[in-house]
Amino acid sequence: MLNLIWLFLLLGGIVVAAFNGKIELVTETLFSGADEGVKVCLDLIGLMSLWLGMLEVAKQAGLIRLLARLLRPLTVLLFPEVPSHHPALGAIIMNISANILGLGNAATPFGLKAMEELQKLNPRPDTASDAMCTFLATNTSCVTLIPATIIGVRVAAGSHNPTEIVGPTIFATGFSMVFVLAVDYFWRTFLRPKYRRYRKC
Repeated sequence: MLNLIWLFLLLGGIVVAAFNGKIELVTETLFSGADEGVKVCLDLIGLMSLWLGMLEVAKQAGLIRLLARLLRPLTVLLFPEVPSHHPALGAIIMNISANILGLGNAATPFGLKAMEELQKLNPRPDTASDAMCTFLATNTSCVTLIPATIIGVRVAAGSHNPTEIVGPTIFATGFSMVFVLAVDYFWRTFLRPKYRRYRKC
């Protein structure tokens, strides 16, 4: 669906440019956009290398392990159906820890591993379990203390104060995570049992 939307926008822009007699602007924009994209990517490589290196230093120093230990009671509360020493919880904790530090690229492998382990516990493999839905909601709306990737994009774009978004990011992601977890808890505790009883009738 997303590919169709992009195709529609691209063809729409070409048609409008041709209708207004400015088709050359399409070519200029395509080349300038591609050039800008390459520059941003090259700038991000350096920044992501720095943050991933810092994450590895933090991991070796035990900071990630400490953060994971602090998050363990929360994950046990959010995922009561997952055994306390199951590998899925370890992957979930590492995913959340990386997301909190704003390292979405580093969080992705842990997220995939968590889903793989949660699928092993799923009694109905063709349907997402409650734990999988909760993890997806948590991963999507996780609070971010250091938005490293966005700061990198702002640096690459020439922002004069690339870190000014830290405060709004913490507020927005914190609010979204609380809201999503509240909706998830309300659904699992109150609405879903009623829905199941309704389907049985």
